[in-house]
Amino acid sequence: MFKVGDLVLYGTTGVCRVNEIKEKDLTGKGKTQLYYHLAPLYQTCVISAPVNSEKIYIRSIISKEEAESLINQISSISSDHFPTGASRELTEQYESAINTHDCRIWASLLHSIYTKKEALMVQKKKFSSVDERYMRKTEDLLFGELAAALGVDRKVVASVISERISSAT
Repeated sequence: MFKVGDLVLYGTTGVCRVNEIKEKDLTGKGKTQLYYHLAPLYQTCVISAPVNSEKIYIRSIISKEEAESLINQISSISSDHFPTGASRELTEQYESAINTHDCRIWASLLHSIYTKKEALMVQKKKFSSVDERYMRKTEDLLFGELAAALGVDRKVVASVISERISSAT
């Protein structure tokens, strides 16, 4: 169980702060359940999630040391896991990678999409809307978690990662 003030990754919403843990009676029959009241760091909303829910993935964010290590290794992370394919296949592969909730896999996915984008630009071809959508989604999740772990702005993380991936291709 998380504590008030903890930073957690909540589903594909991204990093949230646990603002409160409170009992709620949603049945009207006196049966209460504990809920987290979560405040996303990069969105303006409030989320109320059951403490013992198994429907939405929730975990502590990575540590500062893990974030620093991942950033230092980002240029050497393989991007071969996400080959080009039909739109439906690509969507399934990207969605599967997002749903791992693993920063290293997100970094690999982002590396793959950035590499693909650069290659298409050289060939003067169009970048697909599927690639664009998942690139943004992955950036939001990865940059948000790394920024929260390091205590810096997401723009700083975005700049460093983009630079390191570009220098690796």
